[in-house]
Amino acid sequence: MSAVALIEGDTIAEVWERAVLYVWKFGVPVPKYGKETALIVKVNFPFKEPRIHPGDTTSLLMLKEYRKEVLEGTLDKTVEGGKVSYTYHERLFKYGGLDQIGALKEKLRREPYTNRNQAITWMPERDLKSEYPPCLQRIWMKAIGNSLIMHTTWRSRDLFWAASANMLVMTEIQRMVAEDLGLRVGTYIDFSDSAHIYEKNWPDVTRFVQVAEKRKTLSSTKT
Repeated sequence: MSAVALIEGDTIAEVWERAVLYVWKFGVPVPKYGKETALIVKVNFPFKEPRIHPGDTTSLLMLKEYRKEVLEGTLDKTVEGGKVSYTYHERLFKYGGLDQIGALKEKLRREPYTNRNQAITWMPERDLKSEYPPCLQRIWMKAIGNSLIMHTTWRSRDLFWAASANMLVMTEIQRMVAEDLGLRVGTYIDFSDSAHIYEKNWPDVTRFVQVAEKRKTLSSTKT
């Protein structure tokens, strides 16, 4: 039976740490993936600091370039040249020639409460036979009062090395749309069918968990 977890917190850094600790302790052993669980994370205030966890070395090192890749399409030419099968910018902003995020934004402007405001990445004719199909499957947005909430759905997730950067950049899209519509950024909810920690990364995760647990212990003993 698959493990399922719901992790909630105020910041991306907070929920990412809690998610890593949960999967490390309770994830189901799976060949190839190491440990995994189905995972839902809820971030109450996506832009509250700290957004980046101090132990998240991947995001600290590559976030600037990853942000440009997703939001500005700096690597889209590699798709056109056949070097990679997709980029998220290419799928979200150029899906079959359609700017899905732009269309979503205009639909939100007309119908802020509709449940049809979504953008997808999956192209069955390409992705079912691809060795590296997109992990992100869907973005869904809705205006509640003066806030824009956003959900994302992922079929597969490298929790330790990718999930935090994913959430950081996805919420940048949330903020971009919210600001254009005169809304504030609301809750961000993130679904993963398989949030996993690869066995090859266990030494790094072990060190991360030890530091996180020691920090909690020290904090709990303060008077």
